Amino acid sequence: MKTSQRFWNAIQPIYQSILDHPFNVELAEGTLDLKKFQFYLKQDALYLVDFSKALALAGTKTTNESDLDLFLKFAEGALIAERSLHEYYFEQFQIEHETEESPACFTYTRFLIATASQGSLSEAMGALLPCFWIYREVGSHIHKHSKSNNPFQKWINTYSGEEFHQVVEDAINVTDRIAETVGPHQVDVMEQAFIKSTRLEWMFWDSAYRMETWKP
Repeated sequence: MKTSQRFWNAIQPIYQSILDHPFNVELAEGTLDLKKFQFYLKQDALYLVDFSKALALAGTKTTNESDLDLFLKFAEGALIAERSLHEYYFEQFQIEHETEESPACFTYTRFLIATASQGSLSEAMGALLPCFWIYREVGSHIHKHSKSNNPFQKWINTYSGEEFHQVVEDAINVTDRIAETVGPHQVDVMEQAFIKSTRLEWMFWDSAYRMETWKP
């Protein structure tokens, strides 16, 4: 069994909770409150900036030139491709950019940046992989169950599309290559980071559904 498959098996109960979350159920049905979707988009735009930074930081830890190039492409792609998706909806819904991260967004991005800057390359990749992989699987799942004339179809098409699929395969493959260079203990550390980021993925969608704000 590949290391990545071991990680994926470990998060199945959390992943099922993500699929069953009303945000994603209602997004597939096309009934999600537009205000909740807009909240999500604004937070996701903030998230992607820090996600790109974490990818770039992780890339500085590799001594493999081809992997460094791949990390930089990941970072650039997160900003360019997904920002294009945001801009489409920002214009359609006349959304103003958010200036403050929600508690869930803040927690997730700080975890990624801290892990990428202070942890090992293997731990960083364990933390970064869920954002790639889970979005592909959620996008594909929603694509199969989406209602016709779904107002969120462009979002669904982006994450279920072939271009994103290949990016995710590249991220999975580099994770497996990195895992082969470290010992069993470090693989365990990678797995814990993978699980934590998966939980934070759930929190991100839950935060958007509740339109979470800071208290007090």
